[in-house]
Amino acid sequence: MGDWSEADKLADRAHRLFEAGRFDEAETTLRRALAIDPTRSEWYVNLGLTLEAAGRHDDAIVPLRRAYELSPDDAEVALMLGAAHLRAGQATESIRWLERAEALGWPPKREDDDAPANGGSMGPAASHVHRIEAYTSLGDHDHAEVMFYLAQQIDAKDPGAFVNLAESLLLREQTERALWCLREAAQLDPTLPGVHARLAEVYAKTGRLERARQLYLVELRRAPGDLAAILDLARLLTDMNRLTEADEKFRRVLELDPENAEAYFGLAEVAERRGLRDDALGHYGVVRRLDEHFPGVRRREARLLLSTAVLSHADRARALLGEELSAARQTPADFADDDLADLGRLLLDSGASSAARGLLEGVAKRRESDPRALHDLALACLHSGDLDAGIELCRDVLRLDPRYAPAMHNLAVAYVKLGQWTRARYWGRLARQHDPDDSALRRLGLRLSVHVAQRAAVASWKWVRFTVRRRGRAAPGRRMKAVSATQAE
Repeated sequence: MGDWSEADKLADRAHRLFEAGRFDEAETTLRRALAIDPTRSEWYVNLGLTLEAAGRHDDAIVPLRRAYELSPDDAEVALMLGAAHLRAGQATESIRWLERAEALGWPPKREDDDAPANGGSMGPAASHVHRIEAYTSLGDHDHAEVMFYLAQQIDAKDPGAFVNLAESLLLREQTERALWCLREAAQLDPTLPGVHARLAEVYAKTGRLERARQLYLVELRRAPGDLAAILDLARLLTDMNRLTEADEKFRRVLELDPENAEAYFGLAEVAERRGLRDDALGHYGVVRRLDEHFPGVRRREARLLLSTAVLSHADRARALLGEELSAARQTPADFADDDLADLGRLLLDSGASSAARGLLEGVAKRRESDPRALHDLALACLHSGDLDAGIELCRDVLRLDPRYAPAMHNLAVAYVKLGQWTRARYWGRLARQHDPDDSALRRLGLRLSVHVAQRAAVASWKWVRFTVRRRGRAAPGRRMKAVSATQAE
């Protein structure tokens, strides 16, 4: 009896620790209680909730399964297991448990105090609401929409149903319908965590930046310490060129989390836009020290270094690009084709044309109908001295897009290198017609004009020289004829 009493006290203490946010201590205390009395299903549930609150979704499944084994008719535990599997990224298993919860009688009858009146992760429509998210993650949007309408029949005011359907609609690029769903969710429950921030994010993607800014401010009035919302607002302010405000928001994040790499990356972007190159380089360096795998930081720093005329900067840029290339080869799944293409262009700028060509060949193979990808590879071939391959690729680009001026420009440059000036002038003239304001094309046009003038001058000089020689050869004959005539007289 004493042991059971001690177990109850431990469980009560674990609850207080959970409420205080001391999840590690709550877990330890609950495990001590369960060691004394391992038959208490509700304690296993509490342990699962504690682990979920700590972000350990995979670990949370184990005690919840044990709770279900002790109470196999409990629809609520089955529902919790479905939600836990969903948060752990196991959508198919989640659907199985959510269907079991529905078969066991979820949602409970209205008079059952176990179910909230509406909404929430344990609301009457929760089984269907979670399945909207699960089917969306599996790409089965038709079933996701069916679950939404079934959830509406159970509880038409569950905001979670609208939020989850919005995610499905966004993946299908049905932006306006998604915005309507998110607005409905915000109207049904203005305190729903993250709903205004998600609305702001979608508005920002559609170009309605000021509306997005206002919604982020609404979200931050509800949750002033929401780091994700502050970061999103700071990035939006950067895009709006409100750099002073953006700088202040990034620094606010660092006050709350001094080692936040994203905030330092944002400060670097702001410094770059302000023309503060040294500050930007310093911030990028901090990002790399905090997280050497931070997406794109080496490329951003290398690009900034290559924009200077300092030799040591070029050496540092090449070293950074070498590290990025090694990472791309070791973990290719972490690099999208756009990232690889960007890296390839930077390698070209740094003079590493062979490495760039190997990288860009893979991108061009996967995106053979993309003129930009083929043109990048053409540049790599031209830089590495393979003019024939570069010319052929430029022609391939123009077959895809006959107005692609950069390909015409590079054809002109290639023919200049081959000494085929007539073809060079043709492509240079055509490129300037399509892009008359390009400074590089103007310089090429000037070079071609100078060559034409030089050829004209040489031709003129040769003509004069030929004429003089011809007259010189003709003059003695005329003199001889004159003498002969005199002698005749």
